[in-house]
Amino acid sequence: MNTLFIGIVVLLIALALFDLVVGVSNDAVNFLNSAIGAKVASYKTIVLIASIGIFAGASMSNGMMDVARHGIMTPAYFSFYDVMCVFLAVMVTDIILLDIFNTMGMPTSTTVSMVFELLGGAFAIALIKILNGTAGVDGVALSLGDLLNTEKALSVIFGIFLSVAIAFVLGSLVQWVARMVFTFTYRVNGRTTDVKGNMGSLLGSSLKIGIFGGIAVTSIIWFLLINGLKGSSIMTPELKAMIDQNTWVILGGGFVAFSVVMTLLSALKVPVLKCVVLLGTFALAMAFAGNDMVNFVGVPLTALDSYNDFAANGAGDAKGYRMTSLMESAHTPTIFLVVAGVLMVLSLVFSKKAQNVVKTSVDLSRQDEGDEMFGSSAVARVVVRSTQKTATSIAKLIPNRVGRWIDSRFNATSAVLPEGAAFDHIRAAVNLVVAGLLVAVGTSMKLPLSTTYVTFMVAMGSSLADRAWSRESAVYRITGVLSVIGGWFITAGAAFILCYLIATGIFFGSFVGMVIATVLAVVVLVRSHFKYKENQVVDEADRLFKQMNREQDPTARWELLKRHVNYCGIRQLRFASSCYEKVTRAFLQEDYGPLRQSVHEIETAHKQLKRQRRREIIGLRKIEPVVAMEKNTWYFLANSSLEQLLYCLKRINDPCCEHVGNNFTPVGTGYATAFEGIREKMRDMFVQTEAVLTAPEISEEDAKMVREQTKQIQQELSAYRKEVIDSMQKKSVNIESTIVYLNMVQESEQILSCLRHIVRGGTKFFA
Repeated sequence: MNTLFIGIVVLLIALALFDLVVGVSNDAVNFLNSAIGAKVASYKTIVLIASIGIFAGASMSNGMMDVARHGIMTPAYFSFYDVMCVFLAVMVTDIILLDIFNTMGMPTSTTVSMVFELLGGAFAIALIKILNGTAGVDGVALSLGDLLNTEKALSVIFGIFLSVAIAFVLGSLVQWVARMVFTFTYRVNGRTTDVKGNMGSLLGSSLKIGIFGGIAVTSIIWFLLINGLKGSSIMTPELKAMIDQNTWVILGGGFVAFSVVMTLLSALKVPVLKCVVLLGTFALAMAFAGNDMVNFVGVPLTALDSYNDFAANGAGDAKGYRMTSLMESAHTPTIFLVVAGVLMVLSLVFSKKAQNVVKTSVDLSRQDEGDEMFGSSAVARVVVRSTQKTATSIAKLIPNRVGRWIDSRFNATSAVLPEGAAFDHIRAAVNLVVAGLLVAVGTSMKLPLSTTYVTFMVAMGSSLADRAWSRESAVYRITGVLSVIGGWFITAGAAFILCYLIATGIFFGSFVGMVIATVLAVVVLVRSHFKYKENQVVDEADRLFKQMNREQDPTARWELLKRHVNYCGIRQLRFASSCYEKVTRAFLQEDYGPLRQSVHEIETAHKQLKRQRRREIIGLRKIEPVVAMEKNTWYFLANSSLEQLLYCLKRINDPCCEHVGNNFTPVGTGYATAFEGIREKMRDMFVQTEAVLTAPEISEEDAKMVREQTKQIQQELSAYRKEVIDSMQKKSVNIESTIVYLNMVQESEQILSCLRHIVRGGTKFFA
C-alpha cells in the first residue's frame, strides 16, 4: 500500500511540473502585456527581466500557502486516503482547465482554479463522509460546516467582483488624467510638444515626466514591499512591523526622492518611462512567482507532507489515519523553490502559448485599427448603444470651448508609436502602476485580488480612456472583454464541478480510479498539444495582412494587398463551389446531415468574409490615394458579389434543410436528373472564374468570354425556370418540393450573376 501512495506522490509532483508550465503560460500576461504592447525593449530583453523577477520571487518565497493545507477543508476530519483523493483530483482538473484556456488564448486565474478545485474535491469527499455517518472524536456526526471552510472561496468570489469593477474604473480614470497631462505628443527624451507641434520647455517637460515617474516608481516599490516580498524569507515580522508603522514616511520620502531623480534623468534625455515599465514588469513577475507559485506546487508538496506524516505515524491505515498535521503551517525546502523557479523561467522563455495569451490582452487594448480577434455580441451592442447615448447627453452639458480643449488633448493622430507597438509608454506605465497599487492595497486589506483580473481590467480601462475603442471597434473589443470575464466565472464553476466528479470517481474507484484520472490528464495534454500546434500553422491571409501592416513602401504594400484580396477571394470561391454542390446534392438525395452542417459552414464563411473585408479596407487606406480611388469601386463590386454569393447559398440551403428535415416528399426523378446538368455547368463556371483570377496575367479577353458564357447559362436557367413554373399547374407535381426546387434554380441564376460581377470587378482591380 505504501508503494502505491509513493507512486501517487511522485505522480502529483510530475503533474506539478506540467502545471508550472501551463500556469506560467497563462499568467505571463500579467507582467508581459504592458512592456510588449509598448515595445519598450526587445522581446528577449523583456522576457529576461521578467525571468529574473520570477526566479527571485520563487527563490525567496516560503513556498506554501495554507489554503492548500487547511484553507478549504478541515484536514483533522479527513483521512490520509481522503486527502490523497482530493489532491490528485485537484491536479488533474487544474491541468485540464488551464491547458484548455491557454490553448484558446484566454487568460484565467490560477488562484480561482486552485481554490474552487479544492472546494469541489473536498466537498465531494465531505458529502461521502456525511452520508456514511462519520463522527468526530466526541461521537457527534460531522456536518458540512465541520468538514469545509467555505470562507476562503466566498472571499475569492468577492474579490472577483471587486477587482473587475474597481480595476476597470480606476484604470480609466488614471489614464484619462495622464493623457490630459501629457497628450499623445510627449517625448521620452525630456521634451514635449503641444497640439500645434510647438516644442515645450525642457524644464517643464522634464518636471512633468519626473513627477509622473516618481509616482510610478514609488508605487512599484511599495507593491514590491507589500506583495512581492510578503512571503519571502527576508521579510521578517520586525521588518513588516516597521513598514506598517512608517507607511506614509516611506511613500512620501520615496515620492520626493524618486521625482527628483527622474526629473534629472529626463532632463539628461534618459528614457525614464522605459525604465518605469521595465521595473514594473520585474515587480509584477516577482510578485507572481512569490505568491502564485503555490497555486502550482502547493498541492503536491502538501501531499508529500501528508505522506511523510502517514508513513511515520499512520501504521498502514490509510482510511483511518486522520491528517491533523496539516492543520499546522509548513515551510518548503529551498531546493524545491529554486527548482520551481528554474522551471517557471524556462516555461516563460520557451512557451508559445504564453505569447498567445499575451496577444489576446494586447490586441484588445491596442491604440490603432487592426484585425479584431472577436466578433460582436448582442450584449456588446446594447452596451455600446447605451454608452453612446450617455456620452452624448454628458457632452451637451460641457461648454463647447472646454470640450474642444479636452478633444485636443486626445490627439491620437499625432502619436508616434514604435514600430509594431500597440500603445505608448504612458499607457504601459499606467497599466503597471495602477495594477500594482490595487493588488498592494488589496493585500494590505486582506482582500484576495487576482493579479490576472486586475492587470487585464486595468489594461481594458486605460485603453477605453485613451479612445482606443472607436465606434468601428468598440463592439468587438467589448465582446472580447466580456468573453474573457465570462471565462473567469466559467473557470470557477467548471473547476468545482469537474473536480467534484473526478474526486468522487477516484474515491470509489480506488487505485483503478487514480490510474484512469491520470491517463485522462495525460491524454488531454497530449491531444491539446498537437491540436495547438495544428492551429498555430500560420494562415496565408494572416501572414499577408501582418506583412502588409509592417511594410512602409506604398508600392510594395499595394502588391501585398492584391495578393491578400486574391487569396481570400479564391478561397471564398472554392468554398462556394463545394458548398453549392454539397447542398444541392444533399437535397436531391434527401441527406439531412450535410444540409445541417452547411448552416454553420455558411455562417462561418460569412464571418470570415467580413473579417477579410475589414482587413482589406485598412490596407486600401494605407496605399497611394490615387490608386485607392481608382481601385475602390472594383474592389467593392467584387467583394459585395462574394457576399451575395454566400447569401444565395444560404437562401438555397435553408429551405432545403427545412424540407428534408421534416421528411417532406422529395422532388421527382425528372427534376433530379435535369439538375445534374445544371450542377455540371455551374461547376464549370466556378472553375473558369477561378482560372481567370488566378492567371499570372489577367486577360481581358478571357474575362469577357467567361462573362458572356455565364450570361448565356443564366438565360438558359431563366427559360428552364419558366418551364418549372408551368409544370406546377399539373396535379401530379408536389407543390412543396417543387417550390424548393424552383428556389434552387432561381438562386443558381443569381449565383451566375455574382460570378459575372466577380470576374468584372476582379479583372479591373488586379489590372
